[in-house]
Amino acid sequence: MARTSVRITPLLALSFSAALLLTATGCGGDSDASATSTSSSSSGAEGDAAGKDSPAVVATTSWEGAFAKAAGAEDVTVIVPESVQHAPDYDPKPSDLAAVADADFVLYAPFEPYAEKFKEAAGGDAELVEVNLDNDADKAKAEVTRLGKMFGTEAAAAEWITSFDTEYGKLQKDLRSAWPDGKAPTAVAQVFAAWSAKLAGAEVVGTYGPEAVTAEQLSDLSKKKPQLVLDNVHMATGTVLPDSGARQVGIVNYPDRKLDLLTVYKNAATTLEKAMNAS
Repeated sequence: MARTSVRITPLLALSFSAALLLTATGCGGDSDASATSTSSSSSGAEGDAAGKDSPAVVATTSWEGAFAKAAGAEDVTVIVPESVQHAPDYDPKPSDLAAVADADFVLYAPFEPYAEKFKEAAGGDAELVEVNLDNDADKAKAEVTRLGKMFGTEAAAAEWITSFDTEYGKLQKDLRSAWPDGKAPTAVAQVFAAWSAKLAGAEVVGTYGPEAVTAEQLSDLSKKKPQLVLDNVHMATGTVLPDSGARQVGIVNYPDRKLDLLTVYKNAATTLEKAMNAS
């Protein structure tokens, strides 16, 4: 099994401004601006079948980084620190651009306002990869498979998907046993948290976001009398359906610095189970 170590490298103070664009965003820890590099080394024959070194991957956030790690990448550097709650707010530093220039692959999401700067810094050496950031189980597996083919780590990606399917199935089974009165709960979901409804087997009766919810939308959603409101904690604006009786559940999309994508599903399942048991 590969041994993984994490190191934090301080960045330079100079920054350039990035335009704010509201979409799905990152979760924070407690760190000043810094890039996190996760590197692994393996003595097994698995991974790079041709004997090549693992590609150097730079990911804008821990979400892209977690997809890369699940796909088999062993050398992953994350640009946006955990302390940034809303990833598009981040102002990249000159050393961030230097890291991009040294990468074999640069992973980014199109909604990130600094993506163009990273494209320019990458020049002609790094391969730029636009990642579909969606924790829907089927879409996540498809993205891991796609990245594994790019990295030349198909075997590692396939192994991760096998373990994911096993764990995901267990989480679904446990959540179904927690259904109130043995019936699937009804839910209203923020569009970037809808994947958690699928995990819980909930019936989605309405969605909202990413734009601000209007009074008319609130009225329409309240009339559906959902039992749960699945809110995206990275774009939270307080209680979504006040006085509706619905229990609001905060869903986290981004993994922590360990870049373990499966932990996102485990944490969501724990939060959802508590909410349903409290109903």
